Amino acid sequence: MASKEMYAWGAKASVIRDLFTYGQEQAAKIGAENVFDFSIGNPTVPAPACIKEAIEEIINTREAVAVHGYTAAAGDTAVRQGLADYMNAAYDADVNPENFYMTCGAAASLTITLKALVESADDEIIVIAPYFPEYTAFIENAGADKVVVPPDLEHFQIPFADLEKVITPHTRAVIINSPNNPSGVVYSEETYKKLSTLLKEKSAAVGHAIYLIADEPYREIIYDGLPILYVPKYYENTIICYSYSKSLSLPGERIGYILVPPTAADSKEVYTAVCGAGRIMGFVCAPHLFQDVVLKCLGKTSDISVYDETRKLIYTGLKELGYDCVYPSGAFYLFVKSPEPDAAAFSNKAKALNLLIVPADSFGCPGYVRVSYCVNPEMIKRSLPAFAKLIEQYKQPL
Repeated sequence: MASKEMYAWGAKASVIRDLFTYGQEQAAKIGAENVFDFSIGNPTVPAPACIKEAIEEIINTREAVAVHGYTAAAGDTAVRQGLADYMNAAYDADVNPENFYMTCGAAASLTITLKALVESADDEIIVIAPYFPEYTAFIENAGADKVVVPPDLEHFQIPFADLEKVITPHTRAVIINSPNNPSGVVYSEETYKKLSTLLKEKSAAVGHAIYLIADEPYREIIYDGLPILYVPKYYENTIICYSYSKSLSLPGERIGYILVPPTAADSKEVYTAVCGAGRIMGFVCAPHLFQDVVLKCLGKTSDISVYDETRKLIYTGLKELGYDCVYPSGAFYLFVKSPEPDAAAFSNKAKALNLLIVPADSFGCPGYVRVSYCVNPEMIKRSLPAFAKLIEQYKQPL
């Protein structure tokens, strides 16, 4: 007999994956040029040249055993030293190699971190809507309860009054994601300052540190000259979960890290628990080749200007057609208010026009849809007549 709990997770449909699969099937039937797939956040900008150059240099100059052999469970020492040097230079982070744990991307980073922090079945992890749907699975896997803060539908920053209400002595951590998937909003410095003040006050009140887990796969994908903010500078009990999937267009290579800064409460104990969680879940020795590759590409990104172009195309295009859109300052998602309360019904109407957009119910934000604009700019241009037909269905006749 299989685990009923795991069977339920395996059988549970993913709206994003289902739409993506449908899009591939439709493309085979009617031609890819007639399908407008905005469903999935799969980077379409090529990896920067340094990736190919690093791979070729490593393969051509090192012995195969050195390229493909095990590293230390927490990651190669030279890689972690390089990461510390880079973070210290870029963000004045004051971190050491011993603060980094290399992982198979942000999902592994989050599952390991949660497993390391959760102590009992009474523990609670707070998420702020809209949030990445897989947080639900990661939190359940850690054995904690998920507590949802409703979205700030005006600004999509953190609704502090609502957050304050749900913090209890059982709160172990708060997960934040900025730039945000699915809203595309970037948290402001003012938001981080207010969050720090609140969490410090609440930590003192409940008698233990409340950790802030910063989920940062979109850290560098930011627009309009906004600064990249180093979250531990605002709140010392921050743990960073990072991935190179988006910044370097490497989603299939599964490489990232956990950073437990020395400023975090009980940082050495937490880091050791991270190592233990990685061990018990089999997340040890992240892909060796790509540890070395990212070391050679620190500070580099894919061509973010391409996403900026598609951002402007889709935002301006939909606004001109009459859609109510949240202005995206980061990541590569546009959050659009559904013209009807049932976003799934709206998504289905769009699907009939071969427009594949994701209802945001699973993101904790009913009444909205996510439009992923990490796509070819020409597809966006071709899609606008279909978006026009879609919104016309909701316009009242004169």
